[in-house]
Amino acid sequence: MKKILITGAGTGIGKSAAIALSLRGHLVYATTHTDSEAIILNSIGKKLNLPIKSFKLDITNPIDRNIVTSLNLDVLINNAAIGDSGSIAEINIENLKKVFETNVFSTIELTQLVLKQMIKNNSGKIIFISSLLGKTIYPFLCPYASSKFALECIALSLREELNELNNNNIQVTMIEPGAYNTGFNQKNIYKQFTWMKNKSYFKNKINYLKRKHLNYFSKIEVKSTSSIVDEYIKAVESKKVKRRYIAPKSQGVYVKIKQIIGL
Repeated sequence: MKKILITGAGTGIGKSAAIALSLRGHLVYATTHTDSEAIILNSIGKKLNLPIKSFKLDITNPIDRNIVTSLNLDVLINNAAIGDSGSIAEINIENLKKVFETNVFSTIELTQLVLKQMIKNNSGKIIFISSLLGKTIYPFLCPYASSKFALECIALSLREELNELNNNNIQVTMIEPGAYNTGFNQKNIYKQFTWMKNKSYFKNKINYLKRKHLNYFSKIEVKSTSSIVDEYIKAVESKKVKRRYIAPKSQGVYVKIKQIIGL
């Protein structure tokens, strides 16, 4: 049994992963963005008699982040993230800052707090949830994708840096989910149209872009999250983690081919 804290566990893949890990006997601190999400998870845990404890933890809030200092964790899964979208030529910079504040800066600050105890114990595992969008370009999703590009660098840098510690037993890895039918992609896509429909270089193409984006994701999204949840489990339970875990495999191969041919 490992003591695991996973952020952003109130919905989507994070929620599925938290439940799956607790079903395997791990003590899971399944933190959520809202109290209502935590109540639902605790209710599920009680009903199924699972070792899961859920509570609100807003990773952008320093007081909330400090909760982790008393937990002596074996595994931190940096799953919490927000999305945004729109033309990078004109998006309000505050929107972009908000995405990076959550997905990058607050994630680093939480990781640093957990690492203090892990370095003291010389044991632990840090898992960053990136995205296949952190490895390839998709127009008008740059506000979200660029934050995941940043996490790719952060995770790999931290991995190499910790290896410079003597007898280091702290492992760092990434999970790169592709497109799953959780509603996150659609919510992310629609954000751009709240302002681009009123004033944008692309105002006359709004309906076309909306159809294009939604049709694309409706074609590639995988309905079941089981394949990516399996990667969460592998990353947590492997004695020696890989640099990255990817699912769906077919989407990972597609992105790899795009990288090879320079797209």
